[in-house]
Amino acid sequence: MNFVSPVWVPTRQENAPNPSDHIAPDASGQNFYDIDPALHHILDLYMDPAERAHFEPHMRRMGEVAGGRLDALARDAERHQPVLHARDRYGRDEDWIEYCGAYRDMEKIAFEDFAFQAMTNRSGVMGWPKPMSYLAKYSFQYLFVQAEFGIMCPVSVSDTSAFLLGRYADEETRALYYDRMVSQDMSQFLRGAQFMTEKPGGSDVGQIELTAVNEGGTWRLYGEKWFCSHTDGDVALLLARPEGAGPGTKGLALFAMPRVCPDGSRNHYRIARLKEKMGTKSMASGEIIFNGAMAHLLGDADKGLKQMMDQVNLSRLSHGVRAAAMMQRCWNESLSVANNRRAFGKGLMEFPLLRRQLIDVLLPTAQAVSMYAYTAHLMDRAQAGDAHAAKQVRIMTPLLKYQTARDNIGVATTAMETRGGNGYIEDWVNSRLVRDAHIGVLWEGTSNINALDIITRAVAKEEATKYLVEGLREKLDDVPLQVRGRYQALLDKAVTFAERVASQPDSEHLCRKASTALYHATSAALMAWEGATAEAAGKPTNRTILAQLVEDVRLSPQDPFADDDLGRAGALVDQALGLSA
Repeated sequence: MNFVSPVWVPTRQENAPNPSDHIAPDASGQNFYDIDPALHHILDLYMDPAERAHFEPHMRRMGEVAGGRLDALARDAERHQPVLHARDRYGRDEDWIEYCGAYRDMEKIAFEDFAFQAMTNRSGVMGWPKPMSYLAKYSFQYLFVQAEFGIMCPVSVSDTSAFLLGRYADEETRALYYDRMVSQDMSQFLRGAQFMTEKPGGSDVGQIELTAVNEGGTWRLYGEKWFCSHTDGDVALLLARPEGAGPGTKGLALFAMPRVCPDGSRNHYRIARLKEKMGTKSMASGEIIFNGAMAHLLGDADKGLKQMMDQVNLSRLSHGVRAAAMMQRCWNESLSVANNRRAFGKGLMEFPLLRRQLIDVLLPTAQAVSMYAYTAHLMDRAQAGDAHAAKQVRIMTPLLKYQTARDNIGVATTAMETRGGNGYIEDWVNSRLVRDAHIGVLWEGTSNINALDIITRAVAKEEATKYLVEGLREKLDDVPLQVRGRYQALLDKAVTFAERVASQPDSEHLCRKASTALYHATSAALMAWEGATAEAAGKPTNRTILAQLVEDVRLSPQDPFADDDLGRAGALVDQALGLSA
């Protein structure tokens, strides 16, 4: 007779409290659009009313999907990471990547249900009769990323690759790929990719060694790429040096390389291995060896980098949006803990130190949302031919990417600490948010590269601060006179400092400091304007208070021996959290 051990079931007295009730919930199951009134107000301020009304139900649907099904799929995709297979079952060298079903379902949501790759590249997405505004597209991204960050790289590169191919491909190449790159039919859709980094240099693009050889009228690639996100994309855009071209960036050309050649054969490159990464684990990043891979030249062979840079504003804005989204998720998580967890006989929200900690999450999050919305609005104006807006975009995109990427790391860590020990456990989203936050300071240029671009190029060479100040002063005209001067003065100080650093030789060490000050002063001015417009319309808002907190917390010197480390802002914390009038 076999003895079967009984299953132990813990018992407790009838009506006794359940210990599990002490665990604070997370934000899963909520509609991420409905619980974000600040986003609603900002979209009301910037979006065309007809577009706003048309996409309102779709954004609500995206918020529901992000807080529900997409959030669950993201957890599964994190646990079941992509696997590289060097051969098929017949022993043929057909390297392919196996994805879990959750990842494929996330692709369907992104590319079929919402068509991120097509939103600004063609008309007809979600029934809108023309291409969507950038503000609308990036607001959909903002909601999506609150659930899943990793797949947004394939989403973004599919979008920008279609943009570049549509702009620079000849008619024959465009006919082969473009319509399929913006299709919502998953059986026809071609995913985009962009392979840039090589062993000799990451940010130093001029060190690229991948060689392009024209063999009988067909371009073929020889060499390696070291870090290829979305490794098995169907059409990869990359920079290579045509044989005989000169050194540096001027010798680079832009190419589109298909995974499958027009004749149906597998192209001549191999995925050497997949990277074991700290974060973005759902998405495959790998190393590629090119053995004469066929590629299509895009545009002029001596203008490859210049052409590739056309997508940098889009990519950097997308990175800023992703950072804002992850910070907003951190805020939602922190609020869920603070409103539901008790310790020492009190709710966490009753502790002043915890409320102070929440400000460390809320303030950078609010800044990031205001900055991305303004930048996307400027990009829409620039696309319509506004030269002044284009100058502002030139400085706003690296500024947004630079500071939001840095802020995201601290916000994610603070949110994890707010949850406590559970925040370190993989059952909860916090650990993934911490890991994924760090990639922002690496993609599309490190903090140093972006700070140098802001100060030594956008400020020094293109005088973009002149146009930035003009645009922000128009906003500040709507701010009550009694506080308008405060934000004008902050902006003037930040711009003066940035221009001084830009004009001085041997001032590289100050570029990050100047960029940070410029970001904070700009975001304070925007939030002051947002608060003023909400108050004029009789809408509840904390933007005015948050603008003051930017000045007090992020732009004012802090005395480490003062009784109140927030100075004047100490009295504003509860108001910012909605706990007092």
